[in-house]
Amino acid sequence: MSTLTLGVIVILYMFAIAWLGYIGYKQTKSASDYLLGGSKTNSVIMALSYGATFISASAIVGFGGVSATFGMGLQWLCMLNMLMGVIVAFIFFGRRTRKLGVQHGARTFAQLLGLHYKSRAIQIFIAAIIFIGMPLYAAVVMKGGAVFIAQIFKIDVDLALLIFTLIVAAYVITGGLKGVMYTDAMQAIIMFLCMLFMLFWFYYSMGLGFTEANEELTNIAHLVPERLKALGHQGWTAMPVTGSAQWYTLVTSLIMGVGIGCLAQPQLVVRFMTVDSSKQLNRGVLIGCLFIFVTVGSIYHIGPLSNLFFLKTEGVVASEITADIDKIIPIFIDKAMPGWFGAIFMLCILSASMSTLSAQFHTMGGAFGSDVFPKLGRKRDPNSTIGVRLGVLCSILVSYVICYTLSDSIIARGTALFMGVCAATFLPAYFCTLYWKGVTRQGALASLFVGALASLFAMTFLHKAEAAPIGLCKAIFGKDVLIDVYPWFAIDPILFALPLSVLTIIIVCFATSKTTNR
Repeated sequence: MSTLTLGVIVILYMFAIAWLGYIGYKQTKSASDYLLGGSKTNSVIMALSYGATFISASAIVGFGGVSATFGMGLQWLCMLNMLMGVIVAFIFFGRRTRKLGVQHGARTFAQLLGLHYKSRAIQIFIAAIIFIGMPLYAAVVMKGGAVFIAQIFKIDVDLALLIFTLIVAAYVITGGLKGVMYTDAMQAIIMFLCMLFMLFWFYYSMGLGFTEANEELTNIAHLVPERLKALGHQGWTAMPVTGSAQWYTLVTSLIMGVGIGCLAQPQLVVRFMTVDSSKQLNRGVLIGCLFIFVTVGSIYHIGPLSNLFFLKTEGVVASEITADIDKIIPIFIDKAMPGWFGAIFMLCILSASMSTLSAQFHTMGGAFGSDVFPKLGRKRDPNSTIGVRLGVLCSILVSYVICYTLSDSIIARGTALFMGVCAATFLPAYFCTLYWKGVTRQGALASLFVGALASLFAMTFLHKAEAAPIGLCKAIFGKDVLIDVYPWFAIDPILFALPLSVLTIIIVCFATSKTTNR
C-alpha cells in the first residue's frame, strides 16, 4: 500500500477520533462529567469502553509475541480474562461498586475507598500509587503502539512515539471521560473486526483447517530452540515443564498477574460508576465476554501458529526471526497479511493503545487533580477541571520520558508487573470494602501499605527479572537476589505480596474491630 493511501486512512481515523472527542468536550459541563461522564453511560458504550481499556497494544503486540514464543499455554489467560475480568468483575464487583460510588458521591477509585472509610490518608495513598506506578504501564502501552507504527510507516521509533503521544494527549485532555468512552467504543469495534479477520485469513492463506494447523504445530515441537528447551519449553501446544523457569514466568507472572490483577485496575473500576443502574452492568457481561474472547483469544491463538508461517517462509520459528519478542507480531502482520490489512491493523493497534492510554491518563489525572489536589483551580469555579487536566498532562509527560528507559521484550512483562502490584495493593481492601462488614479503616490502610511495600521489596530483592536490572540488591549484598536458590528467584512478586496483604487486613481488622466503628 502506498504511503499516500496509508496517510489518508490514518487522517480519516484521526478525524473520527477528533469528532468523538469534540462531542465529549461539548457534553462535559462539570467535574463530574469529566470524571464519570455524568454516570448515565449506555451499557453497550460502557462494555465496549471497558473491553477496549482492558485490551491494549500490550495484549496484542506484547502478549502476542509471548504466545508466539511460549505457545498456546497463554490461552489460559484469555479464559481468566473472561472469568475474572468480565464475569466476576461485572457481577460481583461492578454492582456493589456502582452502589457504593453513588452512596458516597465518589468520582475516582481513590475517593471510593477514601470516602467509605472517612480517611484522607487512604485516598491520598491510593492516588499516589496510581500516579507514581501507572506511568510505567502507560509507557509500556505507548511503546507497543510506537513500535507497530514505526514498523508499518518505516519511520524512526522515536518519531512514531512523539506523534502517537501528541494525538492521545489532544483528545484525552480536552474530552474528559465522555470523549474517552465514545472513542473507546469505536476503537473496540475496529479491534474486534481486525482480530476476527486476521484469524480467518491465517487459516485461509495457509490452506489449513483448525485441527490440521494445531497438529502441524504439535509436530514441530522438536524445533524449539535449545535456549527455550533449557527453560522448560515443550512445544507450542503444550504447557512448559511444571516448576521450570518458563512455567513460573507463564503461570505466576503473566497468567496470574494479569488474570487476577485486572480486578483491581482503577481505570476499569471507574467504568462501573459511569452507568446509572445494575441492569446496565448485567447487559454488558455478554458484550464484554465476546469482545475478550475474539480479540485476546485470536491473538493468543495466532501467535503460536505464526511459527508455521515463519517456518514455511523463512525456514525458522518465530523466536528466531527477531531477538525482541515485541516485534514478532508486527513482523508477522507485515509479511503474512494483505498489504491493505497492514494499514487497517495499524488502526487496530492505535485503537488498542489509545483506548487504554486514554483511560490511564484520565485515571492518573483524576488521582492528581481530584484526590491529591482537589482544590486546585476550584477557588473561583467549583466545577473547574483544570487540576485534573493538569494531572493528565503531567502523567503524559512522565510516561513519555519513561518510554526511553524501557528495554526490549518489556511490553508483556511490564503489563503483568503493574497489574500484579495493583492486585497486591488494592484488591484485599477493595474486596473487603464491598463484602465484609467487619473491615476497619486501620485494616484497609495497613493492607494497602503492606501490599505496596511487599511488592516493591519482592521486585527489588527477590524476583530476579526485576531485581537484576534494578541492581540495588547487587549493590548492597553483592548478589542479584537475596535468595538465589531456585525456584525462589523465579516466583513472581504477586505470590509474596498478595497473601501478605490479605493476611494483614484480616489480622488488623480483628485486632481493631472493638476500637473503631468501621
